[in-house]
Amino acid sequence: MDSNRVRRYQIAFFILAAGVVLFLILNICIGSVRISLTDVVWAALGQKSSETADRILWNIRLPRAAAVLILGGALSLAGYLLQTFFNNPIAGPFVLGISSGAKMTVALVMVFFMERGTRVTAAAMILAAFAGAMLSMGFVLVTARRMNHMSMLIVSGIMIGYICSAITELVVTFANDAQIVNLHNWSRGSFSGMTWENVELMTVVVFLTVFAVFLMSKPLSAYQMGDAYAKNVGVNLMLLRVCIVIFSSILSACIVAFAGPISFVGIAAPHLVKKILNTTEPILMIPASFLGGSVFCLFCDLLARTMFAPTELSISTVTAIFGAPIVLWILIKRKKT
Repeated sequence: MDSNRVRRYQIAFFILAAGVVLFLILNICIGSVRISLTDVVWAALGQKSSETADRILWNIRLPRAAAVLILGGALSLAGYLLQTFFNNPIAGPFVLGISSGAKMTVALVMVFFMERGTRVTAAAMILAAFAGAMLSMGFVLVTARRMNHMSMLIVSGIMIGYICSAITELVVTFANDAQIVNLHNWSRGSFSGMTWENVELMTVVVFLTVFAVFLMSKPLSAYQMGDAYAKNVGVNLMLLRVCIVIFSSILSACIVAFAGPISFVGIAAPHLVKKILNTTEPILMIPASFLGGSVFCLFCDLLARTMFAPTELSISTVTAIFGAPIVLWILIKRKKT
């Protein structure tokens, strides 16, 4: 490999890793109550600075920041997998209606359990979200077989998203007042209210999935070269496609279950990472997409919490502000070429 390319990759990964560390620290320290970096270090070493700061740090900010890092990376990686699968730079969980399908089934499960006065477990929400994601993905795949143009596939994905969102709104309309508050806050997309129990579960689910995706690096690289080439080098295309669908759905489901639907990260982050690396090689793009999604979401969540404090914006509002222009840029660039 050319030494200049290696140096570029090293610099790119250093920038992404440094971005994760920087925004992780800023998310922990900045808020309605300022916590100094010294207090964070002392807390990490087991020393208490003050009871209030310690409680805010360990019970609110650290689990939230960890969740943003993990789920942001998962969302970006899901977007990269879908872009590879459909060979379309604007394919993503939100655009294709996969997030909306997951949101619909989670809303139904939440109402069902709440009606019976039962607490909805995180595992149940992930399973419900996965079922909804697979349902939406199934409709997208059926549509893909009947349509030759990828632009029509995106339009059909948006329509599926609208249908699922309409069903979700009906569920919210006929829920009682207490349920409406919970569903409304969750459906707008937010990382608030994260607990260490949530972080533990999402860590297991996401990192096992990421590891499985990383093992697919070589088959994915061959897949990018075309079906004929992939078959010639011994790739089982059917198995690979099934794995891409399942893993992207698991990652999307995990995000929706814990934080609700989040827009544009799955499109914008992988595209920015491709520009930084100047390659689409899966062995590099998989970890880079994860880091890029983490940086993007940590930055957006910091703005969502602090821009109009004490009022907190939904995370999707901020990600749309920064992500939508990138999507428009991609579309304009493709039109010119």
